Amino acid sequence: MTRVINIEDELSRLTVLEGRTVETPLSEEQPAFAELGTIGGSEIFVGSFSGESPWERHNNGNELVHILKGDTTLTIMMQTGPRAFEAKAGEFIVVPAGHWHRFHAPDGVTVMTVTPAPTEHSAAKDPRDS
Repeated sequence: MTRVINIEDELSRLTVLEGRTVETPLSEEQPAFAELGTIGGSEIFVGSFSGESPWERHNNGNELVHILKGDTTLTIMMQTGPRAFEAKAGEFIVVPAGHWHRFHAPDGVTVMTVTPAPTEHSAAKDPRDS
């Protein structure tokens, strides 16, 4: 269905997830994120949180991460090891398919992502070992 989506309206219906950790259960994360639609086998999400996410990866395609508010360090596990990218409101980064990545946003961040399904998660210190 084609429709116009107001991102601010969608975000106003959500709860900000404060103090996210790698152990935060999915049931606590879900109220902080909304799926806005799909495109080419990927889901479009918005959400707000502070803290640190678990490692995640998407083997079926690149993920677009657009920072709407705040800032984050997005760490991507490269072949040579972790590489940190600083991103702030108005910027975006494309995470290559199959690369583990995680967010660190102590002061809070609001993101919109185009995320290929499925998503794998890891709470390991180095997800390549799991």
